[in-house]
Amino acid sequence: HVYAIGYMQHAPDDQRHESAASARRRFFGYFNLFVAAMLVLVLGNNYVLVYLGWEGVGVASYLLISFWYTRSAAATAAKKAFLMNRVGDAGFIIAIFLMIAQLGSVQFTDVFSGVAGLSSTTVLVMGLLLLLGACGKSGQFPLQAWLPDAMEGPTPVSALIHAATMVTAGVYLIARSNVIFSANTTLQTVVVSVGALTLLIGAIIGCAKDDIKRVLAWSTVSQIGYMFLAVGLGGAAYALGIIHLLAHGFFKAGLFLGAGSVMHAMKD
Repeated sequence: HVYAIGYMQHAPDDQRHESAASARRRFFGYFNLFVAAMLVLVLGNNYVLVYLGWEGVGVASYLLISFWYTRSAAATAAKKAFLMNRVGDAGFIIAIFLMIAQLGSVQFTDVFSGVAGLSSTTVLVMGLLLLLGACGKSGQFPLQAWLPDAMEGPTPVSALIHAATMVTAGVYLIARSNVIFSANTTLQTVVVSVGALTLLIGAIIGCAKDDIKRVLAWSTVSQIGYMFLAVGLGGAAYALGIIHLLAHGFFKAGLFLGAGSVMHAMKD
């Protein structure tokens, strides 16, 4: 937020649509909506509240990626992010319906205590649907293409999307649902495979980019692959995945804000 105050002082004045002052007001409105949605996501004690925060960060990221909506690249990137996230979110909401049908509740405590009584197929399907939601939000294979395009928003937005609980929400969801994922070894194998494949894809593609923010974006895809790998292994590795999530938040935000500073100095 403090960085964004300085960054948005130089917001271009778009005479056709709005003044620079109006753009700044709009920016901080969206920015705080984003933070509020993140808090709802991590503070919810049931899957419906998490889903509310989940959709909230999806909407806020759409609004912020398309912040300079007169640029066709920004508008296209936002639509791409929105649509790919909807694919994942469909998986998440079907998982919630499945919980209600099988367990009659979406409270974490009720769901986790009831998992032992479910058939292994039901647990597998529930876990795979949650994983689909996590892959969409966290830019994991096969829904990774939207994340590098999300660089079209102002730099503080890139830092917030990559460092805070937007892109890492998928890791949070799997770690939070650890009882479901630990109950089925096939499910854990799928999570590990997705993570391992994505961390390689992200690292290799990142090496081929020359746009400073895109390199960092592919780095995020790769780093979250590592987190998925950890939460897929289960046991004590859940803690390692969350520790990396926390550490990544600091260093990736620093990298993005540094990149934004360089881009300003070099007049983009």
